[in-house]
Amino acid sequence: METVLVSLGSGLLEAFQPLNLMMIFAGCLAGLFVGCMPGLGSVNGVAILLPITFLVPPTTAIIFLAALYYGAMYGGAISSITLGIPGASTAVATVFDGRPMAQQGKADQALMAAAIASFIGGTVSIILFTLFAPPLAAFALKFGPQEEFALMLLAFATFIGLGGDDIPKTIFSILLGLVLAAVGFDIISGSPRLIFFDMVEFQRGIGFLVLAIGIYGIGEMLWTLETTSGKVQMHNVKISMSRMKENFKQIRQYINSTWLGSFLGFFVGTLPAAGATPAALMSYGLSKTFSKDPDSFGKGNVAGVAAPEAANNAASTGSMLPMITLGIPGSPTTAILLGGMIIWGLRPGPLLFTESPDFVWGLIGSMYVANAVTVVLNIALIPVFIRVLAMPFTLLTPIIFTLCVLGVFATTDRMFDTWIMLIIGIVGYLMRKLNYPVAPAVLAIVLGPLAERSLRQSLISAQGDATTFITRPISLVCICLALALVLFPVVQRILRKRKKAAESRA
Repeated sequence: METVLVSLGSGLLEAFQPLNLMMIFAGCLAGLFVGCMPGLGSVNGVAILLPITFLVPPTTAIIFLAALYYGAMYGGAISSITLGIPGASTAVATVFDGRPMAQQGKADQALMAAAIASFIGGTVSIILFTLFAPPLAAFALKFGPQEEFALMLLAFATFIGLGGDDIPKTIFSILLGLVLAAVGFDIISGSPRLIFFDMVEFQRGIGFLVLAIGIYGIGEMLWTLETTSGKVQMHNVKISMSRMKENFKQIRQYINSTWLGSFLGFFVGTLPAAGATPAALMSYGLSKTFSKDPDSFGKGNVAGVAAPEAANNAASTGSMLPMITLGIPGSPTTAILLGGMIIWGLRPGPLLFTESPDFVWGLIGSMYVANAVTVVLNIALIPVFIRVLAMPFTLLTPIIFTLCVLGVFATTDRMFDTWIMLIIGIVGYLMRKLNYPVAPAVLAIVLGPLAERSLRQSLISAQGDATTFITRPISLVCICLALALVLFPVVQRILRKRKKAAESRA
C-alpha cells in the first residue's frame, strides 16, 4: 500500500508539470466540445487529434488524450440534455430524463447532476484502478463469450423496467431494434441478410449513431413541433449562486444511483469489447428497477441523469485497465490509444508497470487532475450551455436539424445514411405518437450485435451445447441475476396490488 501511495505521489507530481497541466486543461476543454457535438464523440476526437501528440513526449501525449477522453464523456450529456440529441452512444441513456428536465425548466439541475455524478463515477473508478489494477485485469480475462452473453442477457433484463406496464409494446420495440441491428453481413457465414429492396448500401449495416440521432434528434423534434404547433418557448433558466447551491444540495436525491453507476460502470468497462455504452444503459435500467418511484423515470427524474453519467465516466477509466495491464483495448477509444502507445515505442502489458513506471503513474495521476478540472469546467460553463434553451423552438428546430444531418454525414461520409436517419426519425416520431417506448429499441440496437457475437461464439466453441452457459460459474450467476431482474417488477406489482386491496378493505 505504501509503495502504491509513493508511486501515486510521483504520478501527481508528473501531472502537475506545467506542460502536462496545460495539456490536461486543453484536453478537457476540447473533450467537452467534441463530446457535445453530435456525430463526433471520443473515438473521432482522439483519432483526429492523435497526430498532434507526436510533437510532445509520450507521457504528455497520453495525458492529453486521456483528458480528451474524460472531457468527451462529460460533454456527451450537454447536447443530450439541452437539445435531446446524444453527442455519442455513451450519452443515449442521459436523454431519457435529461431532455424532459430541460423542458421543465430544470436544465441547470440536470447539468449539475451530470457533472457531479460524472465526477463521483470518475473518482471511484480511478481509486479502484489505482488499488486493484492487476487483480481486476486478471479477473476480466476470465470473461469468455459465455460470460459476455450472460452479461448482455443481464442488460436485456433491465428492459422490463424500461418498458413500463405495456409489456407487448416493449417486446415489439426490442424486436424492432434487434432487426435493425442485424442488417448487413452475417458475422459467421458472411452472407448478406436483411438487405431491404436489394440495395447494396444496406450491406454495410445501419450505424448505431444513425439510429440514435434519427430517433432522438429528428423524431423528438417532429413530436415537439406537433404537440406545441411550433409555439413553444423553451424555459429560460436564471442561474444564480443560490440556485447553484440548491442544486448541489439535491445530490442526496441521486447519490444511490450514482454509487450504483460508478461501480457497475467500472466493472463493465474493464471487460474487453464491452465499453461505456452498455454500462450506461445497464446502470439506467437497474436504477429504474430498484427505484422507489420507477414511473417517474423518463419524465424528468434526476437519478435517470446521474446513473448513466456516473457509469459512462467510470467505464471510460475501467476500459483503460485492460489496455495498460494486458495490452487489450476495452473500448474503441482505448484501441486508438493503444495504437498511439505502440507508435510512441511503449509496449502495453504486465511489464509496463516495471519498465515504464513514470509513464503509467503519470497517466494515473493525470486522471485525478483531469477529473477535477473537467467538473470545474462543466459547472462553470452551465450558464453558457443553458443559453441554448432561451431560444424559441422555431429557431432551435433548424439548428437541431442541421446538427443531425452534419453529425451523421461527418461520421459515415454517406448521403445514404443521412436519408436513413431521416426515415428512422419519422419512425421514432410515429412510435411516440402511438405510445410505443423508443428506449428499448435503442438499447436493443446497441446490445444486439454484442449479444449475437458472444452467443454464436459460445455455441460454436461448445459444439452447439446450450448448457455451456450454466456450467460456467460467472455465466450462471449473471443468468440468475437476469431472471431475478425480470421477476422483480412482476413481484413488486403483485405486492402493490395486494397492498391497495388491503387498504381498500380497511
